[in-house]
Amino acid sequence: MELKNTPALRIEIAEVFKPLLNDTYRIKFYYGGRGGGKSYAFADSLLLKARQKKLFIACLREIQDSIKDSVYKLLCDRISAWGLNDYKIFENKIENKLTGSRFIFRGLRDQDINNIKSLEGVDIAWIEEAQTITKKSWDILSPTIRKDGSEIWISMNRENENDPLWVALANNPDERTLVRKVNYYDNPFCPDELKIQAQTCKNSNPDDYAHIWLGEPLRQGNYKLIAGYMVREAFEPKISDSSSPLIIGLDIARFGDDKTSFCFRSGRWCRRLISYQKLDNVEVANLAHNFINELHPKRIFMDIGGQGAGVYDILKDRGFGEIIRGVYFGEKARQDNRYFNRRAEMWDAVREWLSSKPPVQLPYDEELFEDLCAINKRYDRKGRLQLEDKDELKKRLGRSPDKADALALTFADPVYDNREARIYGNGNLTYNDLFSDNQRSNEW
Repeated sequence: MELKNTPALRIEIAEVFKPLLNDTYRIKFYYGGRGGGKSYAFADSLLLKARQKKLFIACLREIQDSIKDSVYKLLCDRISAWGLNDYKIFENKIENKLTGSRFIFRGLRDQDINNIKSLEGVDIAWIEEAQTITKKSWDILSPTIRKDGSEIWISMNRENENDPLWVALANNPDERTLVRKVNYYDNPFCPDELKIQAQTCKNSNPDDYAHIWLGEPLRQGNYKLIAGYMVREAFEPKISDSSSPLIIGLDIARFGDDKTSFCFRSGRWCRRLISYQKLDNVEVANLAHNFINELHPKRIFMDIGGQGAGVYDILKDRGFGEIIRGVYFGEKARQDNRYFNRRAEMWDAVREWLSSKPPVQLPYDEELFEDLCAINKRYDRKGRLQLEDKDELKKRLGRSPDKADALALTFADPVYDNREARIYGNGNLTYNDLFSDNQRSNEW
């Protein structure tokens, strides 16, 4: 597309997104699953339009604690990728030096009645992560974007059947509302890696595939993080050895009937789980000390909430600081834009491990089965995965999911072996290596 009065530029926009540039609608509502390219197409289209004439563009979401929570970085990245030198980037806004167009970034929940009035002159409002928008926010925003010819662009991955904006706009659209579903197979720029991930998910869990990759809402009652069939398949014997480094997850009992659990995992093979009751800090540290001496693990990830901090200090004082790593379940996730906390991030890594290929193996353990399959998932107001509170789960399960927490801890961070990156300790292990009967190690 060639633009007038601006530097020569050609940006390819997928056909399904051309109405963003060429058609006139009050509401342009795009939804679908992962890999559809909605955010990139919206960003590129707005940058193109803002180079043609002066526009006031508001990039909105339900909650924006900082500029990092917005699409600000995405727009900056696209400006850099396309070499758009006519844009000037500020700390909290973006402007086009030739047309005078301006991008601002706001969280709707943080707007009082005076701040929301500042949006009255907006030409285009882009609502990102629209599945998190509340009815209250929409009822305030909709009449505020009142300028003649103004548009509201909406991009979302549906969460539930009754997502407020879906019910208000897309479920029964009027003639001024364009609704388009876009998935990864509609996106000509979708990376091959994402297509492979989609196919893997389709083969392993059709329900997750429908939600994550096809943009379908979660089915009523489909709030379990880990499906039972995944765990049952992992119980089937298939692995006798692994060359991947040994990782130990240590979940330390906090009080009462909680158990201290050790999980021993080498890549795709969870070798063993052991649980103990009513141990003091020194006894737990002694067990970990013995496992280090006998098994030479590459890493021990341990819960340092509650009593765990004391065990960590003892092991560090004994000289194991290079092996042990302390983890708080409630701390900030490494991928903070996707997960509510480290607990959700580690448990989701277990789910991905169980659902990916080649197949994995768990020791047969009905208590572990109940632990893994009991937990419910939900999403916070930023669209991040969040797990039900551990106390809530304990009430339903009748105990703390200590074995599953120990397994999750083995996914706290990627582990490297001989300075060669591995994916959770298994990146360099081939399928044939994994199932070879020619290699054996001592059982323990």
